[in-house]
Amino acid sequence: MSTAVMTSQFEVSSVANKLLRAAAIFWFGVAIIGQLVFAASVAIFYGNSAVHGNWQVWNSGMSHGHQPGHTLSNFAVAAHLSGAVLIILLGALQLTPQVRNRFPVFHRWNGRVYLFGAFAITISAMYMIWIRGSVGDFPQHVGSTGNVLLVWIFGALALRSAMARDFTTHRRWALRLFIALLGVWFYRVIMTLWLLANGGPAGFDAATFTGPALNVMAFAAYLVPLAILELYLHAQKAPRAAQRIAMAGALFVLTLVMGVGIAGAAVGSWIPNMDMRSNKLTDVIAQTIRAQGVDAAVAQYRSLRAQGFPGLYEKESQTNSLGYQFLHGGQTNAAVAVLQMNVDAHPNSANAYDSLGEAYVGAGNKALAVENYRKALTLDPKMNSSINALKKLATP
Repeated sequence: MSTAVMTSQFEVSSVANKLLRAAAIFWFGVAIIGQLVFAASVAIFYGNSAVHGNWQVWNSGMSHGHQPGHTLSNFAVAAHLSGAVLIILLGALQLTPQVRNRFPVFHRWNGRVYLFGAFAITISAMYMIWIRGSVGDFPQHVGSTGNVLLVWIFGALALRSAMARDFTTHRRWALRLFIALLGVWFYRVIMTLWLLANGGPAGFDAATFTGPALNVMAFAAYLVPLAILELYLHAQKAPRAAQRIAMAGALFVLTLVMGVGIAGAAVGSWIPNMDMRSNKLTDVIAQTIRAQGVDAAVAQYRSLRAQGFPGLYEKESQTNSLGYQFLHGGQTNAAVAVLQMNVDAHPNSANAYDSLGEAYVGAGNKALAVENYRKALTLDPKMNSSINALKKLATP
């Protein structure tokens, strides 16, 4: 083989390595941004309500978020949420090369805390799923349990290889642990992509939060990212430059898709949850529903609306989000009432009618569901979620 050919092959191989590294950095950067936004959302939403003593708001964000009189159980939930935020921050630091290279002592101690936190939050997750109770059904809980088991396995192997000072192997197990720990975050990103692709819920019951699509997501949320990681690790050692270039291209595209899911989740849920205003209409209505019932909340809403919501912050997206929180929690009557409030306040919003239609589906009222979906299409003839819902309702 001539020197020119060897030089050319070396140059192609060097380009392939650079492309693969650039794609990995791009993925890591986008993922870290998404994780930090999610962590901030969790910290602010639950932390702000805790500071103001409005513990019942936790139940709008998760099933059995706060149970009066169950101090130890509530502490476990708080510890889990705090640990999850901490794990995201520590994980970002642990995998940043500049931190690892410039501050090796910090990297080692950060890794120990990260590993301890990983075991702690997954143990609390198992308690919340199997003992305290969680949204979803048995297949979803099995999927979450599989995720936890992989975290324990990867964590143990990462620790063993580090103690053996086999840092090449340690790095691979640490990467697998990092991906597995993000299962809940990936679930939200995949869910958002699914909703965007289908124009709304498809393949599952939004009222009970059960169905085949969610069962698949419960496993895909960690198995798919882990499979992509394995392909990336294999490509790093691939002898052919073409394999590394192909992996770089695939990773770049996958990162763009992930970015769409992150953006959708951020705009639709994470950023709105960061609103720290203590005078939100949704907080007032939610508190009244839990304390006095739906009828009292409806009467209160009508009175407040007639006065122009004095001293209260009213926003369509927040009311819509509250309605869905009740819907996913199985409280269909509350969901219908809240989403009807949103329609009353925003009669020109196609999305408000579409959401109300979905709530009526959950409540088993087909006639009113169809009526609201048709109103949504009157305002926005291209609203895919309403179009798909009407097709589904028309099927015997």
